[in-house]
Amino acid sequence: MSVWNTILNNLPEVEGPSQKHLSFREKLKWTLIVLVIFFTLGLMPLFGMGVNALQRFETLSIILGAEFGSIISLGIGPIVTASIVLQLLNGSGILKLDLTQSEGKRKFQGLQKLLAVFFIIFESAIYVLMGGMAPDPAYAGTPLYGQLEFILIFQLFLGGLMILFMDEVVSKWGFGSGIGLFIAAGVSKSIFVQAFNWLPGPTGLAGVTYSAGAIPALFQSLAAGDPTTAGIMIATLASTVIIFAIAVYAQAMKVEIPLSFGMVRGHGVRWPLSFIYTSVIPVILVSALIANFQLLGRFLQNVGTPFLGRFSEFTGQPISGFVYWLQGPNIVRTIIEQHTIFIGIAPYLQALVYLTFLMLGAMVFSMFWVQTAGMDARSQAKNMMSSGLQIPGFRRDERVLERLLNRYIWPLTIMGGLTIGFLSGLADITGTLSSGTGILLAVMIIYKLYEEISRQHMMDMNPMMRKFMGG
Repeated sequence: MSVWNTILNNLPEVEGPSQKHLSFREKLKWTLIVLVIFFTLGLMPLFGMGVNALQRFETLSIILGAEFGSIISLGIGPIVTASIVLQLLNGSGILKLDLTQSEGKRKFQGLQKLLAVFFIIFESAIYVLMGGMAPDPAYAGTPLYGQLEFILIFQLFLGGLMILFMDEVVSKWGFGSGIGLFIAAGVSKSIFVQAFNWLPGPTGLAGVTYSAGAIPALFQSLAAGDPTTAGIMIATLASTVIIFAIAVYAQAMKVEIPLSFGMVRGHGVRWPLSFIYTSVIPVILVSALIANFQLLGRFLQNVGTPFLGRFSEFTGQPISGFVYWLQGPNIVRTIIEQHTIFIGIAPYLQALVYLTFLMLGAMVFSMFWVQTAGMDARSQAKNMMSSGLQIPGFRRDERVLERLLNRYIWPLTIMGGLTIGFLSGLADITGTLSSGTGILLAVMIIYKLYEEISRQHMMDMNPMMRKFMGG
């Protein structure tokens, strides 16, 4: 055990700041530096890569903060996977670490880093050896070709390590965490590109080629007298704004439980429980499940047994079977293109099945996450009791606090899961500028970042920035 502790305590890490409180300017500097490096790495293609079979999974790349085909193709996937596995093991009691103590936190962080390195190696090998990023056949017949798989895996490994340490830099020297920053940056970039890209896109309905971005295409279609394309662009922009507004409102909704300090009379706090209690984790898990169904369905089609459905040879999209029903159709675009709401029963039925699957799946995963990640009433009551809190007017008893929390946590878990699944599905079927899951992730990450900055740095930031932040 001492050898194991020695390994965990001597893993390479980013040294934290010597001072307890970093200024707003210092945190902003390091956050921007990491963002520039992140976007630069996303532009660096993998040497020796041929077919990039992962390009079609754009939604997955946004969620992972990755750029498939670049040196950061793994994104935050290994870090998130390691964190989820450890939280599940610790929350279920299989791995017993007391996260309220500094020793337990140190062991958890060491195990998480070690497990993240393992998943970096594992996922790098899977991406290359399973054909997701195959070696370039142009090198066939050369001495280098036999080493290309190892070279690709090594490049992915280096990119994964860089993401791991950049996450540490942000956590210790910047705002929030690197994981949240990379997801928000990826989603923001996707929305910005799809909104303002002036480069030529696919040919429109009238045989006219407009810009790929929604805003340039809107003005071009209006100038060309193409109301159909203009309507599609307006609907896309409007649905994005509406989903953003609803997500911000839902994120701001909280239930506050009044508690008092047992040792100090007359002093109390309000313990907030968010309406979206389990955050966006459940819908990420549902999206990952759908992506796995699609991967399995494509594999079965390639081996000649399309048990889960068939995929188009041209677009790569599901066209039949179970995987077809787990795809959100763009209902609004179809209605505008056909100039009628009577577009047939199939698109509406597909949208209903997709929405239902996302909502029920998010609800089930939300309940599962509460039980296994230490967010249930018993765990929360234990945390409150260890902080010296109790219910005003009641004796200091963990069971009383647990009964009170059960009245709030389970309804919030179920309603929050259903809501987050509905918003994600609604964004997909109304054709927002990015995936529904990506938008929800960005909103929640940016909202929490805003709360952290306004709480910690309102006094030491520039007056204009303070006014912008509402201070």
